[in-house]
Amino acid sequence: MPFTALSALLGLALLALDQWVKHYITLTLPLGETRPLLPGFVEWKAVHNYGAAWSSFSGQRWLLVAATGLIVLAILALLVRRVVRHPLGTLACCLIISGGLGNILDRVRLGYVVDMFHFQFYESYPVFNVADMCIVSGCVLGLVYYQWFYEKYDKKEKPHGNADAPSHGT
Repeated sequence: MPFTALSALLGLALLALDQWVKHYITLTLPLGETRPLLPGFVEWKAVHNYGAAWSSFSGQRWLLVAATGLIVLAILALLVRRVVRHPLGTLACCLIISGGLGNILDRVRLGYVVDMFHFQFYESYPVFNVADMCIVSGCVLGLVYYQWFYEKYDKKEKPHGNADAPSHGT
């Protein structure tokens, strides 16, 4: 099975995990309540996020759906058009797509994103979810891919000069 298919399967599994965890938190933890997960490090905290990171664009539900949808489609196009072929780049794209879709599903279905992970040692850090972890991980891997692998493995060479011009050396 090609690595692209494995990355897509991982992306689907993470999307399912994201939706399952959000559903679990919604059923078991009242809004605003907390429960220890890894004491002293991470706790469960039920939050409805009506914006993006750090509540930016709060209340701009359809703007966020549209922007995220366009980003997901652009990254999908990179995979379909085989602009990104290296396994690290493919994995990065699939993670970002998976996370974007997880948050879009919430925004369309609920009008907000369900967040649940909170760092206890960093009180002002935003509460986040599995989809957010996928997006951040995918972006970091994407930067590593672009910095160290894109040029060598995926960049298409452009011919030098005018390849169609007649030769004048004969």
